[in-house]
Amino acid sequence: MKKLVLPLMLLLLIILVGCGDAEGSPETAETDETIETLSVGFVPSREPDEIITATEPLKDLLKEELASLGYDVEEVEITVGTNYEAVGEGLSAGTIDVGLIPGGTYVLYDDGAEVILTATRAGLNNDSDDAKDWNDNKPTEASDEQVTYYRALVIAGPSEKGQELAEKVNNGEELTWEDVNSASWAVMSSSSPAGYIYPAIWLDDNFDKTITDLDNVVQVDSYGSAFARMAVDQIDVMVTYADARRDNEDAWQTEFEREASIWDETNVIGVTPGIYNDTISVSKNSDIMDEDLKSSIQEAFINIAETDAGKEVISIYNHEGYQEATSADYENERKAQEIVKSLN
Repeated sequence: MKKLVLPLMLLLLIILVGCGDAEGSPETAETDETIETLSVGFVPSREPDEIITATEPLKDLLKEELASLGYDVEEVEITVGTNYEAVGEGLSAGTIDVGLIPGGTYVLYDDGAEVILTATRAGLNNDSDDAKDWNDNKPTEASDEQVTYYRALVIAGPSEKGQELAEKVNNGEELTWEDVNSASWAVMSSSSPAGYIYPAIWLDDNFDKTITDLDNVVQVDSYGSAFARMAVDQIDVMVTYADARRDNEDAWQTEFEREASIWDETNVIGVTPGIYNDTISVSKNSDIMDEDLKSSIQEAFINIAETDAGKEVISIYNHEGYQEATSADYENERKAQEIVKSLN
């Protein structure tokens, strides 16, 4: 009997330990952090009611993703600011936890906001800083690669002066200020990133000049108007977003009545720095925000953007996905804002 007692006691001990593990213990129980309300602010780039309706599914998508990352979010509150500044101010004040805001809004409020993600869009088969590369690889086409920025281009048209500038660039020669200033230019309003601000940065970087220093410049109301003027030799040079010629390829030979293609008759003579896409930024002054939550929000939005339901939600802002971002990505945007201030 004595020989049987010890094995029976050991067996009973093993059973008791096993039952304890099955019920859970303080060391092994999972604990989620509870967040009563996560406030997400959108800028009014579309009608507020349209944004509210389109982003309604984001509430559950965020709750589900954050739950898988250890956060029990009781409510996701979505608001649309009365203007872009209202969302920036909300982030700075800590009344908005997460904001989907443009790069320009972010840099104006980066004392109280921290960028964590940049939206991505479909890229192009050209992304060189060298204008000649764009001309050697025409036509410009879409690529499958997702990018966090787009470029503006300085384009020379079929006029005699436009062809003269293009020939110099395609021969590998550097343009001078006298070259570009001898041409007639079309630009957009001074608040347009691709149609004014970033081309002004290009002029400053290359010639220590800006658009207001040009002798012959007109402001047009649309990129289509600029191409129309270029087609009849009213202007020699225009500035526009990088894939604008793709969007006006058909109109060039139909509406604008040119015989040759837009790719044969236009050339790139300047390429601006990258214009970074919209941000997802978080408040530096939110009561709930810390490094762990920031990382989880990053991961949640990246994951959401990879689902069909998520893609539909973020398409309201023409976002296709997200990549991690840092403050340094928006240095050119800070320079752009300085240019805007100098114009006012």
